Amino acid sequence: MEDEPHAERPSPSKTDDAVERVRSDRQLTLRMISSEINLNRFTVHQILTQDFDMRKVCVKMVPKNLTTEQKANRRDVCLDLLDHLEREPEFFSHVITGDDESWILEYDPETKCQIWEWHTANSPCPKKARMSKSKIKSMLICFFDSQGIVHKEFVPLGQTVTQTFYWEVLERLTKRVARVRPGIARTWMLHHDNAPCHTAVSINEYLAEKSIPVVPQPPYLPDLSPCDFFLFPRLKNHLKGCHFGTLDNIQKSVTSELKGIPAEAF
Repeated sequence: MEDEPHAERPSPSKTDDAVERVRSDRQLTLRMISSEINLNRFTVHQILTQDFDMRKVCVKMVPKNLTTEQKANRRDVCLDLLDHLEREPEFFSHVITGDDESWILEYDPETKCQIWEWHTANSPCPKKARMSKSKIKSMLICFFDSQGIVHKEFVPLGQTVTQTFYWEVLERLTKRVARVRPGIARTWMLHHDNAPCHTAVSINEYLAEKSIPVVPQPPYLPDLSPCDFFLFPRLKNHLKGCHFGTLDNIQKSVTSELKGIPAEAF
């Protein structure tokens, strides 16, 4: 009796070669590695996944790779805010967040999750034509606190959000706070990001003149920007798939959606 021919266990040098190639270029495919070290793809896959417990993962895209100092600054600011909240439980009720701008499109296609349909196992797969985003759009600026929307406005067509324009927005916001939030008219704090028009000298001078403190916002920290992960996604999710036709209809629909968000959501 004779043994049937079978593939031998790859030599340690072959195994080391496979790992070294992956470590030198982590985007190599199994086909490329196997051709370079003269092993079949199954063996290469086995070496990487079983012997060295490796797996191929997608890269997570982030706005910016932070330095050690920036990470330390993020931590210090967050700890300071938590400490402030422990000492003053009503701290966030005096904070008005906003200033962030976002485009609202005349038509924004629905996401895949929004167009799922119930069908039987024998039903044909539904199809829908791919639609493009509309070029007609309106820019929204919105401010809110723990009770709801405080102030919102639409940037005029062709207008750029500069420090001069933002100064005018803050003027209108200050008057609005005195009218709709009289209880915090003299004690409210502004939370905005580090965009150039928000950190300009004229803006800092205006806030100092009006005695409006600014809640610190570390750079590249969307976690502390509720407009980005709460307000705008919630607003736009309800507007997707709708054709508004005109800028006036866009603004009316946005106003209606903002009014429809319950105070408990804030």
